[in-house]
Amino acid sequence: MVALTTRPAVPPASSPAGAPVRRLPALRHLGPNWYASVMGTAIVATAGAGLPWQPPGMRTALTVVWALSALLLGVLLAARALHWAHHRDQARAHLLDASMAPFYGCLAMALLAVGGATLVVGSDWIGVRAAVAVDLVLFTAGTVTGVLAAVAVPYLMVTRHRPPLADASPVWLLPVVAPMVSAALGPLLVPHLPAGQLRQTLLYCCYGLFGLSLLGALLMLPLVLGRLLTGGPPALALTPTLFLVLGPLGQSTTAVHQLAEAAQGVVPGPYPGGFATLAVLYGVPVMGFAALWLGLAGALVVRALRRGLGFSLTWWGFTFPVGTCVTGLAGLGSRTGLGLFDLAATGLYALLVAAWLVACAGTARRLVTGRLPAPPA
Repeated sequence: MVALTTRPAVPPASSPAGAPVRRLPALRHLGPNWYASVMGTAIVATAGAGLPWQPPGMRTALTVVWALSALLLGVLLAARALHWAHHRDQARAHLLDASMAPFYGCLAMALLAVGGATLVVGSDWIGVRAAVAVDLVLFTAGTVTGVLAAVAVPYLMVTRHRPPLADASPVWLLPVVAPMVSAALGPLLVPHLPAGQLRQTLLYCCYGLFGLSLLGALLMLPLVLGRLLTGGPPALALTPTLFLVLGPLGQSTTAVHQLAEAAQGVVPGPYPGGFATLAVLYGVPVMGFAALWLGLAGALVVRALRRGLGFSLTWWGFTFPVGTCVTGLAGLGSRTGLGLFDLAATGLYALLVAAWLVACAGTARRLVTGRLPAPPA
């Protein structure tokens, strides 16, 4: 994905033994924001598999997209490891940068998204048993990473970054949204665990992650909306990040649906019925607000395009958040039987695929020409 070279851009440093340390200048500006490409690719496979209409050949195409997301994840994990090994100063600078540190939530979500897609569609190729094993590893790693990011990034913002409210951005949502992805994808593993305590423990832990993420997002969202109302539209290059607000909305709707599905036969008494009721009572109003935000963000993106918005990695923000709304609407459609939700999910999925193709083409073109990875403007 990234061309590697050993020609140093700066004079080579020396190791304690005096041997020169090899540098990889092409990786110097490879930040954690690159994991958004993995998330955006994996959600195309997962969201497509949940649509009510499945044209011939679609399942095979979705499995190919899953394989691509798994490949991208492996390449990026290796490249980021090299980044930390050869450009540790830049990696630390990313952690101390209030605009870059929140993207460490993308690492967790990339692990979770690929793991979930492996179980949903990847099992067609590798088998259910192998898919469960892969998802279990990626889910565990992604959940631990996501909870750490949800704590560590706000801690750094409080103690080191201290950004002014005028800099409030939807990017701030990324660390706190990561546990919601665990809450939405964890229930897929529940039927594959031994009956009894293990299933119940995972289910209730996912509900806890749901609350952790939901309350964190509710604290951040007023800052984002307040910044827009008092400070005006964001910079042109950052306008696509407005779509990130759809992430906690769609993912939380997906989570309550998946949790209600997993609760059947796992928790006793009246709780499964209550979980199913909550999925509708929560999901419908939240999707209503998502429609409002989609209209507002879409209008601001059109405005930015008219003013010269060009492609950048922020365009990957058009993919994963929209995909979570697709899965949320598809869940509501299956639970209520209303064709309106199915139609909305299908329409948004078409938008998701179009955005993914544009983001893939733009990223690939700039990788080939050497314009990426690049330092932020």
